[in-house]
Amino acid sequence: MNWGNKLLVTFIVFGAGMFFLVYRAMSTNFELVDKEYYKNELRYQEVIDGVNRANALSEVVKLAKTDNGLVLQLPAEMKGQEVSGTVHFYCDYDAKRDRKFEIHTDNNGMQMLDDKLIVSGNYIVKISWKAGGKDYYTEKPLSII
Repeated sequence: MNWGNKLLVTFIVFGAGMFFLVYRAMSTNFELVDKEYYKNELRYQEVIDGVNRANALSEVVKLAKTDNGLVLQLPAEMKGQEVSGTVHFYCDYDAKRDRKFEIHTDNNGMQMLDDKLIVSGNYIVKISWKAGGKDYYTEKPLSII
């Protein structure tokens, strides 16, 4: 094989490699952290205030897995109060796994969540609730197997 054929093979291999890299780059799935990232970033001070209020409570929010599902237990100060809010199971590597549940606690501040609606994986559970005219917010890591 003379030097001209070697040069031609080198250009063909280089071109095929570039085509492969462009194809892989175009077919890679990437997702934003949040669809409304900038709008939520402007309201982030509300999240900071909610975290500070939640940290000032006598207990932390508890989230435990049982045989019947997931048990959400709000702090003792929330017992007997009208509580509304959301529990957001946020999967940072796949937005299709995200799940949101409305908070409907009983008089003891407890709620059962159906874990069969949640695909196994690692989640950040974002719990935001409102009680007594104040907003609260906390995050918990959770692995579901």
